[in-house]
Amino acid sequence: MAVENAIEIRGLTKSFEGFTLRNVDLVLPRGYVMGLVGPNGSGKTTLIKCLLGLLHADSGTVRVLGREVTPETGGHPGVGAVLDRATYAEDWNLDEVGRAVGMFGPAWSTERYRALLDRFGLDRKRKVKDLSRGMTTKLMVAAALARDVELLILDEPTSGLDPTSREQLLETLQDVLVDDRRAVLFSTHITADLETIADHVTVLLGGEVFAAATTDELLDAYRLVRGGPADLSPALREALVAVREHRSGFEGLGPAADLAGLDDVVVEPARLDQIVAYLGRS
Repeated sequence: MAVENAIEIRGLTKSFEGFTLRNVDLVLPRGYVMGLVGPNGSGKTTLIKCLLGLLHADSGTVRVLGREVTPETGGHPGVGAVLDRATYAEDWNLDEVGRAVGMFGPAWSTERYRALLDRFGLDRKRKVKDLSRGMTTKLMVAAALARDVELLILDEPTSGLDPTSREQLLETLQDVLVDDRRAVLFSTHITADLETIADHVTVLLGGEVFAAATTDELLDAYRLVRGGPADLSPALREALVAVREHRSGFEGLGPAADLAGLDDVVVEPARLDQIVAYLGRS
């Protein structure tokens, strides 16, 4: 019987010189997409590498598809990953990439791989060295999804893609979740992607989880506030998570519960990208 959660992280700590990923708790149920967001250097890639068994926790536990990731067990074979750079030989064409990747791990489908290449508009006879960054990302996604993976982990998958290709990729990820055994974790700085596809959002700041909620919960939790220079009272400033002042006034983000009933300023729903940006400023 399949375990309920694709990812369970409890108290994960991993230290490097000058940086610590500290006491991270994270749970991703099967059948859902989680967006992992935060500024550069917040720990997103470190967390992903711990999930894949490329790095190992100093303390805490990391469980993937019901199995603990340790130096002895390594990563789980039911995981597909798309990282920030490909490791394919530059002189291979895309058919050769498929043959090579298909030799490792379970449940490879050449038919599905070729169908994904066609969907992404990639010529199977084209060589890796002739691909743009966006094309390379599509190739890695095709190679990852050509297996019957239960968890797909992507590190900045839409970076370098044009808007049409981004939409195409997000639609493909949604197709993955037709099978509710599966789950997707992806890190991104393009937060518009999150509102399109993510059910859950985890915000990392300075190596710690600042917020973890469903997308709707996060949108409901905060409000954007605008007003003139005289409207930014000490009490209002204290209530705001972060504020940006300019010549004609200010704009800030605060908890919705603390901003209810204000009459002299404009209080309105915040987009997810605004929430993440202001949390980063905090």
